[in-house]
Amino acid sequence: MTDFDLIVVGGGTANNVAAAAADHGLETALVEPGPLGGTCLNRGCNPSKMVIQAADAINHVRDAEAFHVDASFEGVDWETVVGEMDELLGGIAADMKQRYRERDHLTLFEERTEFVDERTVELDGQDVTANKVVVATGSRPVVPPIDGLDEVDYLTSKEALYLTDPPESLVILGGGYIAVELGYVFESIGTDVTIIEMMDSLVPREDGDVSATFTELASERHDVYTGHRVTAVEAVDDGNRVHAETESGETIAVDGEEVLVALGRRPNTDSLNLETAGIGVDERGFVETNEYLETSAENVWAQGDVAGNALFKHSGDYETRHVIDNVVGDDRRALDLTAMPHTIFTEPQIAGVGATTEELEEDGREYVVGRADYADSAMGRAKKLEDGFVKVLASPDGEILGCHVMGYEASMLVHEAVVAMRTGVTVDEVANTIHAHPTLGKVVEAAFRDIPR
Repeated sequence: MTDFDLIVVGGGTANNVAAAAADHGLETALVEPGPLGGTCLNRGCNPSKMVIQAADAINHVRDAEAFHVDASFEGVDWETVVGEMDELLGGIAADMKQRYRERDHLTLFEERTEFVDERTVELDGQDVTANKVVVATGSRPVVPPIDGLDEVDYLTSKEALYLTDPPESLVILGGGYIAVELGYVFESIGTDVTIIEMMDSLVPREDGDVSATFTELASERHDVYTGHRVTAVEAVDDGNRVHAETESGETIAVDGEEVLVALGRRPNTDSLNLETAGIGVDERGFVETNEYLETSAENVWAQGDVAGNALFKHSGDYETRHVIDNVVGDDRRALDLTAMPHTIFTEPQIAGVGATTEELEEDGREYVVGRADYADSAMGRAKKLEDGFVKVLASPDGEILGCHVMGYEASMLVHEAVVAMRTGVTVDEVANTIHAHPTLGKVVEAAFRDIPR
């Protein structure tokens, strides 16, 4: 006889699985050593977007002159910005913990655990078993073995988001979404920011037009070194020195008060003793799952970052709904991860869905392109948006293959393409839909109408 009907290891998005199971009358254990809500609520998308909003407010003041408004930026109480954020998000996590402690059929274990056998974990020094297990332990920042890095007090996104005293200078290792979001924040509040990226552009996974244009814009406000691999970090009198080199052997040395490591994320699987439970992982350490999020072990599922399907909160939410159906409801509902959007909240915003130009070319797939610039729209002119565009990729017969947006509120505009791709709407159907004037939605319409027929 097992101790629980279900054990959920990880209290991020999967806390909703535990709650649903308990509400369904299943005796459920939820295991989470940290605050409930996981990375997104406590160390990721929630806190980052709150400090980004503060950065946006600062830049709205600075940009007021463009509209002949007499305004000046006199400073920001960053300690209060961070403190308010911490109080709000910490309160949400604390309230969640209290509600879960009072929930019938749900037992919360605030500790780390590991597997000791099939569907058996160690909790409070005892072996605890369950009929079913969900693994949802998330991910953490990658910290590669760079010479000297472990000898300095570097930051990851976790620490950087909660800095109450911004540094005078910051060197960011990596040029992906975390790097450019936090680079934008710290530059906005007065920090001199340097970004070092190994690839030839920032945000290199984006469509080439997006990454190239964004790299040019970011280089106007940051010192940007693309095509440079970080080789060493050392402490110096006034902070830290980062060494990097190109493939041809050219070297640079950049000093900064703080160093931020933003080189991707890795799954939290290395301390779970998964092999003991028969749970397989891939070469990167992500738990291997099928389309039902089932692992190689019977009655064990995995979801979220640890499963590696898409490291986004919205994909985690989608997977949670499937896990609830498959685990709690005993259904077999397969994932459909087509038209998975992503957004980057830097300045300007970046958003995309579907294939990039480079991916289509690598696959040898025939495609056509439509593009429209914000500056050519009525709202773009009203807002004085000099940069920004919508780019649509489609097959010659009208299937939408991808959509990439860089510019004001790109995170909102991309969703028209997401819905269209998800539901099989064609290029002509979007292009012939009446879009309200003079909204930025007209830029989306113009990009679809620009596609050769």
